[in-house]
Amino acid sequence: MYQSSWQILDQTEPPPWLIKQVGAYVAKLIAKESKTSPAAVKPAHWAAKLLWQRGWRTPEQVQAFLDPNSYSPTSYRAFGQEMEWAIARLLQAYTNQERLVIWGDFDADGITATAVLWEGLKPFFPKLRRFIPDRLRDNHGLCRRGIDLIKAECDLLITCDTGSTSLEEIDYLNSLGIDVIITDHHTLPPQRPPVVAILNPRYLAQDHPLFSLSGVGVAYKLMEALYQSLPNQPAVENLLDLVVIGLVADLVELRGDCRYLAQRGIEVLRQKKRLGLKLLLEKCNQAGDRPLDISFGIAPRLNSISRIWGDADKCVDLLTSRDENTCKELVEMAELANSRRKELEKQVYGQVRRRISQLDLSTTGVIVVAAPDWSVGILGLVAATVAREFCRPVILCQINEGIARGSARSYGSIDLYELMRGQEHLLLTMGGHPYAGGLALPVENLDIFASAINQKFWSQYGHLDLQSRQTVDLVMQVADLNKSLSQELKLLEPYGMGNPTPKIMVRQARFTQKRRVEVMDGNKQKVKTAKTKFMLQDESGAIAGVWWGHEPHELPDQPCDVLVEFNCDYQKERCEVRLVEFRLSSSPVVSSIPPTPPLPVAPPADPLATWQTLLGIAKYLQRTGKTVSLRRLQERLKIYHLSLLCLGLRAIKGMAITQDQVSCASTPLQIDPLHQQSFLLALQELSFRCRHRAGKETLP
Repeated sequence: MYQSSWQILDQTEPPPWLIKQVGAYVAKLIAKESKTSPAAVKPAHWAAKLLWQRGWRTPEQVQAFLDPNSYSPTSYRAFGQEMEWAIARLLQAYTNQERLVIWGDFDADGITATAVLWEGLKPFFPKLRRFIPDRLRDNHGLCRRGIDLIKAECDLLITCDTGSTSLEEIDYLNSLGIDVIITDHHTLPPQRPPVVAILNPRYLAQDHPLFSLSGVGVAYKLMEALYQSLPNQPAVENLLDLVVIGLVADLVELRGDCRYLAQRGIEVLRQKKRLGLKLLLEKCNQAGDRPLDISFGIAPRLNSISRIWGDADKCVDLLTSRDENTCKELVEMAELANSRRKELEKQVYGQVRRRISQLDLSTTGVIVVAAPDWSVGILGLVAATVAREFCRPVILCQINEGIARGSARSYGSIDLYELMRGQEHLLLTMGGHPYAGGLALPVENLDIFASAINQKFWSQYGHLDLQSRQTVDLVMQVADLNKSLSQELKLLEPYGMGNPTPKIMVRQARFTQKRRVEVMDGNKQKVKTAKTKFMLQDESGAIAGVWWGHEPHELPDQPCDVLVEFNCDYQKERCEVRLVEFRLSSSPVVSSIPPTPPLPVAPPADPLATWQTLLGIAKYLQRTGKTVSLRRLQERLKIYHLSLLCLGLRAIKGMAITQDQVSCASTPLQIDPLHQQSFLLALQELSFRCRHRAGKETLP
């Protein structure tokens, strides 16, 4: 099994006030779920430790994070004049009863954004239509084929989760006399596109509470604004169950308004007011009261329909229809597509792994492979898995009629979009953001493209250690993995970007009762996916566990240090762990890193000035013989990536970290030019990513 480097976060006990405050919230949660009077407050040090590690430092911050009733959501007016222009144009269309078309997208965020606009606008615009590109035929964004299909019946086009960079298509729409309102969250063009309005949170400051909105969040804000201007409007909050699905599926940073909308959305989803969602949750045996029900139940099935058949339009009907027969039929379609997607994904993954085994990974920074028989609909999923496994960007392509078309996924902090952007002369199309993209190119250009992008990779990222790393949030015994812990961890939901699911380390544990189990879909049909069940046991007790995608013989018999995620199924009243990774207990001791500083944080503004500041600190430490805490140095330099800071320290010979203190030898300072240059380049890359960061769109 491939092993990562494990880094243990600070395990010191958090302040007593925080343990007490979190315990009070846990007591309220228990009372709410059991419908009893508030329980006695018990210490909640596990959840408190996670909050402390993740930068929550005041009672007010903790209260706003844990309790949506204490959070003040940001007004739609934050979009400024663009929102005013959008509402004015919609009111004009309402008065004149114009023909509106919603242009959606085929991933879960785009589907739910389309559903929000479809359900939100339909009561007021009887001439409403929608169009979603075909995943297997079209790219993300606007396309000439789709425009030609809808142009005869469209006065105003509203995009959702797409369109910001479709400049040629926008010009074409303008030439047809069709006005355009863009709602999106992806990469912005250098200049504002010629549209009536563009609602894109990338125009806001990085620390703005709406900056991380996904496409469905932007669509919701548009409906929120419109409902303030129209008579007899329904409650806009009824759309929040659609919003939380898109937010969780699109892996946006669940902080600020994104977290607030997700919390409120879970409350609505739990009520199962939508017939299609109710039937879908029943089919995948999920309760609908946790984000896990979205990420492992709803979202994969919505995405699978377009991944297998291309057309995602039926997904909107599944989310909005009130007809029971229609919903049942569409749920069956989603279940069938999801089962087929799992089988195809496993098949293509095995073929990709065999192709990679023939590569020299010591000279391959970006993996580029292609084949004629791979389904383009699932290449993004496989690329993401392979990128995590091999710790480097991956581009997978399907070859058809002389064209290689596929998906790209990045790894860590590598800006894959920027690497590809220098190769436009070799490509037919390209789109995406720093972490994911889609592309097409002539087959004869494939080898040249792979060589060029690897050359650029090594020149920019040659200093990176391409090794997988796992963050250990908590170190516990098996006996600690109980229902009490689940109540603490549930308080911190929803988990996601910016608030990841906690990873728990158990030392000196054994795997017992190992067995392979058959995986069944919602129709009780076998799925060709490996799944192993086991009991995880240490001296304190035992707990059931599951390991997806692996066989029982891969688990060792000797004691191991084990990394797991913990889950409690409240319906079945059963707690279990999901195995992430294990390592023999004789392996080297894992490293420890300090807690994360409060977020959000700004990156260093000027790489050269940051270097000069670091050099000045080194001279001071050398002259005085003093030390500085690692945390203080990070705050002074605004460098919160430990690996990046270590790169800067290596550039000054004699600087070192001992535990959490940074010191400098008394010998004369010497600068390592190679490490200095790498440090400056890395600072430039960090600054670029923070300026141009885009949403985690699920591309084809």
